[in-house]
Amino acid sequence: MSAMTDQTTTPLLSVRDLSIAFHQGGKETVAVDHVSFDIMPGEVVALVGESGSGKSVTANSILKLLPYPAASHPSGQILFEGKDLLNASMRELRAVRGNDITMIFQEPMTSLNPLHSIERQIGEILELHQALSGAEARKLILELLLQVGIREPEKRLKAYPHELSGGQRQRVMIAMALANRPKLLIADEPTTALDVTVQAQILELLGNLKNQHGMSMLFITHDLGIVRKFADRVCVMTKGQIVETGTVAQVFNDPQHAYTRHLLAAEPKGEPPHSDSSKPVVMQGHDIKVWFPIKAGLMRKVVDHVKAVDGIDITLRAGQTVGVVGESGSGKTTLGLALSRLISSKGRISFLGQSIEGYSYGMMKPLRNRLQVVFQDPYGSLSPRMSVGEIIAEGLRVHENSLSADERDRRVAQALDEVGLDTATRWRFPHEFSGGQRQRIAIARAMVLKPRFVMLDEPTSALDMSVQAQVVDLLRDLQARHDLAYLFISHDLKVVKALANDMIVMRQGKVVESGPAKTIFEAPKEDYTRALMAAAFNIEAVKTAAISD
Repeated sequence: MSAMTDQTTTPLLSVRDLSIAFHQGGKETVAVDHVSFDIMPGEVVALVGESGSGKSVTANSILKLLPYPAASHPSGQILFEGKDLLNASMRELRAVRGNDITMIFQEPMTSLNPLHSIERQIGEILELHQALSGAEARKLILELLLQVGIREPEKRLKAYPHELSGGQRQRVMIAMALANRPKLLIADEPTTALDVTVQAQILELLGNLKNQHGMSMLFITHDLGIVRKFADRVCVMTKGQIVETGTVAQVFNDPQHAYTRHLLAAEPKGEPPHSDSSKPVVMQGHDIKVWFPIKAGLMRKVVDHVKAVDGIDITLRAGQTVGVVGESGSGKTTLGLALSRLISSKGRISFLGQSIEGYSYGMMKPLRNRLQVVFQDPYGSLSPRMSVGEIIAEGLRVHENSLSADERDRRVAQALDEVGLDTATRWRFPHEFSGGQRQRIAIARAMVLKPRFVMLDEPTSALDMSVQAQVVDLLRDLQARHDLAYLFISHDLKVVKALANDMIVMRQGKVVESGPAKTIFEAPKEDYTRALMAAAFNIEAVKTAAISD
């Protein structure tokens, strides 16, 4: 996919000695410190680094999208075709934005207007920049949607963002970005929130469009696997500085900086627990079904069902991990919620030998301390109004209310120490922690109750690669120490490979393939499983199975 770039060509974009500072409460914080890089015509430059390294701030400064005047530029130039954008007037910037330079953001659901149809959102760009409207604009919108791989685009024109899948929403964002044939596309983590198969399709799409239109690209990511396949050159960024730059081959094959070597070594490693059928059964489900009714007509009669989970058997043993993988909408999380009795379901469910499928909310309450959940987004699952100590102690107040205040505090400190956090941090609030630290707090909240079963719902997908590896090591250590049964739900097969000894592959509510994880990873039997593997480990276009968006 890499293009040969003539290094004698004048750069399309040249960032020179750029510094970015933020001012709040009389304090100045330097987020980007004297950064320089070029992007040549037709070239893909990847800007990589962990969260907080300054990648997105640098990208947003190109089009002056930072919160001015709180943000400032103590030094630097951003030259686009020789013109300094930092000194451009607002009128000059508006002429560049959306025309010559466009952006795709990480989460399309927050970037698209939920109140406007797809046709209106793309049409607005065409009307603003090309004075197109009516039939002429609609024709071009249909062409753009087809170009980005939206099937039957006529049926999608009146759709709203919430009616599309994550991959379809990202394709719409790409269509909007390409509507005016930009010279430079800035893609800020455009695949992080997507399933591996959809991720591979989006990358293939961007590569094809780049080659067709001769477009340059600034690709921002923390996933080095994507960079290896997609970019021409890479700039490695940490603590606001670019510490290494070079061609992809140079940086990957002979990294010079210690931080680059740290990133390259950050993939989840280690072996999952050995399968042991003699271990006691902690949780078991037989013929689990979760069907949501589809109602229609004046009388709102049930005309069909969405079969989110459709007849699944599963067994979880002490000290063992069952990984559940599949694309968004496959039923992974619904299965976990059903087993945890957080949603109603049909079928038999037993927990520690006790049949719980008919248990009400009140009947489940005494079991909740032994049956815990860690969610995907720790920032959303932790109350911003409570201190870390209060968050972790909340479960103890409910399930072990005979404990004294000192005993609760001792248990909270013990839980924090077990997940590798300073016990003194229990007086602080969630916003004062990094993403990885917040996930450790969420794990401590679950572990303080000494559970037997833990449902882990995408607990590493929002984290940087190196933090992912640390959390995987932590989960493996806690499991071995407390003989925990894990249900590990993820679309990241690299993490599943490091944690799960057994595996279920789900699609459209059904099991496609199941068995020992090692066997499935080494010799997947089904086309769909092979497509997931190809997408996860090769980051290449998925052609081995017909996977619809």
